Amino acid sequence: MNMSDKISCAGESEPVIKVSGVRPMEDYKLWLRFNTGEAKIFDFRPLLDTPAFAPLKNTELFKQVYIDYGVPVWNDGDIDIAPEKVYREGILCDGQKGA
Repeated sequence: MNMSDKISCAGESEPVIKVSGVRPMEDYKLWLRFNTGEAKIFDFRPLLDTPAFAPLKNTELFKQVYIDYGVPVWNDGDIDIAPEKVYREGILCDGQKGA
């Protein structure tokens, strides 16, 4: 059981996932470091055909990724992706174990 805003909830609360480091890689991949200490690789290619992420097909724009309040963003914050998604779907870098 956990308490959140004086409301009792069953189960344990999930930790807040934030990105603490990001680097663009070749072939539309991102290297990401999380507040858990883990580093993962996220393949962005499957998302590039969706309207929200289509502008990132421009490799120069894709390479301009940065972090804003723990979230990977592009284009002055017009494009972002949830840190929980890249954490959940990212692949741990070699030699690391999951939390």
